[in-house]
Amino acid sequence: MQNQKTWIEISGDNLLHNIRQFRACVGDDVKIAAVVKSNAYGHGLIEVAKAVEEQADFFGVDSVDEAILLRRAEISKPILILGYTLLTRLAEVVDNGFNQVVSSFETLEALKTIATADRPALIHLKIETGTSRQGIWLKDLPQFLGFIKANTVIKLSGMSTHFANVEDTTDHSYARTQLKAFQEAVAVAENCGFKNFIKHTACSAAALVFPEARFDMIRLGISLYGLWSSDATKVSVKQSGVTDFALKPCMTWKTRVAQIKELPAGTNVGYGCTEKVNANTRIAILPVGYWDGYDRGLSSVGNVLIREKRCRVIGRVCMNMIIVDVSHVEDVALEDEVALLGRQGSEEIMAEELARKCQTINYEVVTRINPVIKRVIRG
Repeated sequence: MQNQKTWIEISGDNLLHNIRQFRACVGDDVKIAAVVKSNAYGHGLIEVAKAVEEQADFFGVDSVDEAILLRRAEISKPILILGYTLLTRLAEVVDNGFNQVVSSFETLEALKTIATADRPALIHLKIETGTSRQGIWLKDLPQFLGFIKANTVIKLSGMSTHFANVEDTTDHSYARTQLKAFQEAVAVAENCGFKNFIKHTACSAAALVFPEARFDMIRLGISLYGLWSSDATKVSVKQSGVTDFALKPCMTWKTRVAQIKELPAGTNVGYGCTEKVNANTRIAILPVGYWDGYDRGLSSVGNVLIREKRCRVIGRVCMNMIIVDVSHVEDVALEDEVALLGRQGSEEIMAEELARKCQTINYEVVTRINPVIKRVIRG
């Protein structure tokens, strides 16, 4: 890509492949909320939303700011704000017709003063079932429902919960206790006279391995981007007998060779002199570092791809630069394209590989890539 030192390419074809895999899995009667919070898990909020809008029924974001960005980009599908919105900004939620997850009574009271018959507050009550994050205890639910019933400017558009342990295990007994608690909450709402609200509990993993959790809508997050929630989810899918389900990673993160130089044997490399080359070594300087989201934990253990060959990071990852060994790469040249993540020819560096080396998860690897880096949809 011209005029860019580092950039990210997103495969539009793979995005569509992944969402269609889930459509085939859940059927046409279950809505799909494409979760594009946190800059679409690092893939580009606007870019991803535009690429999948025709296939998605809803979009899930974390904040009113993300929701407004989608509207300004002319995304017309309903938007659900999954995170907390400050009381002072609830008017923006109502004025724009956004759906808002609610788990505090103070939010309801604020919405009562803002919403009108023409512009009702569209809320999704979040039920506490065992994750101990956002959520309303079952014992407190009648108070919330009574308030909504008494204030017709507030509309119960949905009810949800979030599973605590469906991704990291093949034993879904804890998830079943959460499911039971959620079903009890739904029954309470229906007995109070509420009908036709969207029930949703399933993330990517639950949508695959826990069919009972699909209800009216799934929240498709990490797997929209072609990444598995966990190894345990892969195992659970195989155990369920599904053999034709495949995800395709969407992101390729690229940079360029900024300098090539020769180091004599015995030369120290980088901050702290943490490495010393044992032989004459050719190195390439790459203009990317932890400011960009290339984790400092990849110091001396990370790999990049240059001319389809793996090149090890040597020395520490700097704020804006890394150093890699290119002694084995023939004809490496200034401004050669480098893959930090993704495929280059027959070689590939996956988010899971980087996550293992940094002792984290694939979610964090992609989500923490600096949002100012240009994202481009290909295909």
